[in-house]
Amino acid sequence: MMNPILAIDPEFEAKCPPLTEDELSQLEENILEEGLILTPIIVWNNTIVDGHNRYRIALEHPNIEFRIHEKPFNNKYEALSWICKNQLGRRNLTPQQKKYLIGERYAAEKSILDFNGNQHTLSLESGLGQNDPDHRAHGTRTKIAEETNTSESYVKRADQYAKGIDAAEEVLPGIKADLLLGKFKPKETDVVAVARASAEERREKAEQLRMIPEKKPKANNTKRWQQAYAAIDKSYEDMKKPKRVDEDSAMISLRYVARNMIECCDVLFDNFPGLLEKPDYKAQVIEVMQEPKQYILKLEGGDDFE
Repeated sequence: MMNPILAIDPEFEAKCPPLTEDELSQLEENILEEGLILTPIIVWNNTIVDGHNRYRIALEHPNIEFRIHEKPFNNKYEALSWICKNQLGRRNLTPQQKKYLIGERYAAEKSILDFNGNQHTLSLESGLGQNDPDHRAHGTRTKIAEETNTSESYVKRADQYAKGIDAAEEVLPGIKADLLLGKFKPKETDVVAVARASAEERREKAEQLRMIPEKKPKANNTKRWQQAYAAIDKSYEDMKKPKRVDEDSAMISLRYVARNMIECCDVLFDNFPGLLEKPDYKAQVIEVMQEPKQYILKLEGGDDFE
């Protein structure tokens, strides 16, 4: 039985984080050992949406058979969204790859809304018209934030980050892989700045992303920890002292508490990076931080405090 000839869309493939050489070698070894490709290659209109590496291995070994599974997408933006969601399910993503995929998914789903609006096929259930792009985009951010266990602001920043990565890749091919694999770790604002730069400045700004800033020597974490807790203790003791307290002095104490909370978090994350790098722990961190977040929202909303 002859394997079907499939098309590869560079835009689709660009959304799939590449395997390392070791991972690719291991995949080929597993396929050759089995004598066939067990996982179906996912296609849409005969174009691959998942399985680019498996397909290329099959091309190199014509005796290796594979199956295909057709996905029913209405347009390419739905396909792009599905690709990003599917890739976000991988366990070995770097933080940069995750942010890029979330940004690309958001861009794809905004395009789905625009495409549907242009076709006059917006869902009546939404109660939104074609002149409500901000509301629709906000709803999309909310949905993606919930499904990726992030926040709406993170999704919005990820969108800008992905645009910066793509802009850098256009003028400096190969830099995208380096950035998403964490070979270089520029500031997020510097990545975003590439997309916002003029055509003349873009290459220079992209090259600057490869500049590794000099690492500052780490402060003694034990000392930082002690200082943080000592400062907290002092702020509480100051508040207990029998003295005339007015709003200005209360604000000083409040600033101590806020700064020291941030300092303690930094110390914890420096000493235990797994709190942010391991998905299970990161989810718990976000859950814990919901309490101060909700407190701030309550303050902003002007709710009464008992």
